[in-house]
Amino acid sequence: MAARNTARKRAFQILFEADQRSTDVLTVLADWIRHARSDTRQPPVSEYTMELVEGYAEHERRIDELIAQYAVDWTLDRMPVVDRNILRLGAYELIWVDTTPDAVVLDEAVQLAKEFSTDDSPAFVNGLLARFKELKPGLRRA
Repeated sequence: MAARNTARKRAFQILFEADQRSTDVLTVLADWIRHARSDTRQPPVSEYTMELVEGYAEHERRIDELIAQYAVDWTLDRMPVVDRNILRLGAYELIWVDTTPDAVVLDEAVQLAKEFSTDDSPAFVNGLLARFKELKPGLRRA
């Protein structure tokens, strides 16, 4: 499943870039796709990356509400940008993508936190996404 791992990493990078630029994620996704088509050195944006980014965009408001509600002692604005976007991606995939096992979503999010964030981030990401996993049926309906 290396292809899915790469797709998640690229989706995270797109969300991160959009957050840093204060730009819509779909605009950044379109930029990445356009750049990959015009520069043969750039790998194409995979279908799964597009699904993840578009899915997040569809549920963006609800995902940010959930993160803000359940992240104890952390406001969304105060949260490290890397962690915030790993959580956004993980929350979308955990709550709305039924084809990916929950354990895989949590593991992949923790791996992204280990690779791109602080030493404390993997535990933080795992804890919050594990809480979402427990509450999953109600979170999707609400």
